[in-house]
Amino acid sequence: MTSHSKPAPSLDDRFARVQLLEVDADLAGQRIDNFLVARLKGVPRTHVYKLLRKGEVRVNKGRIKADYRIKAGDMVRLPPIKVAARTPPGKLTQGLGRKLSEAVLYEDDGMLVINKPPGIAVHGGSGVNLGLIEALRQLRPEARYLELVHRLDRDTSGCIMVAKKRSYLRHLQQCLREKTAGADSITKVYQALAVGRWPKGAAEVRAPLLKLDLAGGKERIVKVHSDGKHSLTRFKVLERYEGFTLLEARPVTGRTHQIRVHAQYKQCPLLGDEKYGRDEVNLQMRKLGAKRLFLHASSLTFHLPHELGRVTVEAPLADDLALFIQKLQER
Repeated sequence: MTSHSKPAPSLDDRFARVQLLEVDADLAGQRIDNFLVARLKGVPRTHVYKLLRKGEVRVNKGRIKADYRIKAGDMVRLPPIKVAARTPPGKLTQGLGRKLSEAVLYEDDGMLVINKPPGIAVHGGSGVNLGLIEALRQLRPEARYLELVHRLDRDTSGCIMVAKKRSYLRHLQQCLREKTAGADSITKVYQALAVGRWPKGAAEVRAPLLKLDLAGGKERIVKVHSDGKHSLTRFKVLERYEGFTLLEARPVTGRTHQIRVHAQYKQCPLLGDEKYGRDEVNLQMRKLGAKRLFLHASSLTFHLPHELGRVTVEAPLADDLALFIQKLQER
C-alpha cells in the first residue's frame, strides 16, 4: 500500500542567512518595525513584531523595541528567517487599471495622491492577491520608485499618498509625525457616518488607545485603555439624520483604527464597522445599500519639499456613500 504525504511547502530563501544592514542617512528617523517591513517583503508583519519581541533583531548588537528610530550608521542584524515562498501578485485587470488611472487626484515629480476605491487593500498579503501599491507598479512599469506614504483600511475610500521618490517619502512621513498644526504637519480630514446622535460638546475626543493582537496575531483590535498611547481626534457635526450623524473627523495623532474606536468610545460607532460597530444596525442598513464601513478620507493638506505653500487635495464622497446619504435624506 502506497502512502501519500503532502509535499513540503517551498520556502523563500532570500532571508535564509544572517543579514547585516547598515542604515544610511536617507533612512534615518524611521521606526525599526517599518524599516524591517520594507526590507522583508513577503514576511508577515506579525512575524516581524515577533522577531522584535524575542530580541532576535539587534541594532548595534543590542535589543530594541518596535518603536526604536534608526540612526545613520546603525548596524541592524537580522536572523535567518523561514517563510513560505511568495505568491506572485495577481495580474492587473484592464478595468482596475482604468479605474486607478482615473483616480489620480494630484501628481508631481515626487508624489501621487490617489482616490482609493473601497474594497482594495493598500498592499498584498494575508490572502490579498493584489494590493493598491502592487497594482500601481504594474500600471506604471516605468516608475523606478513607488511606495505608500501611509495606509488606509481596505474598506476606507479616499485620499492616499504614494511617493515617487525616496526624498518625498522621507519628507512626507516626517510631516506625518508632526503632531501640531504647524506648517510641516499634514492635515487629514475624513467624513464618517456615526450611528446615533453625536453628543453635543464632543468636539474633541482624547482617549489613549492600546493595540491588542488576537488569534495568535492574526487579528488586531484597538481599545481605549489607560496603558495606551495618547490619542486625539477632532470631530465636527456636518449633518444630523434620523438615527445617524454625519461627521467630519480630523485625527491629530495617527493611531490604528483611531477614528473608529474614538467614535465607539462616544457610543456612536461608525456605520458598517464590523469590528467596533453595532451588528444589528449594520445588518438592517445593508438593505438600504450600506455594504461597507462608512469612512472616507475626504482631503489632505500638505506642503512639498522646498516649497513654501501648502497643497490641499480633495476627494468627493464615494458614490456608494453619497447614494446612502441621499436615501437617509429621503426617509
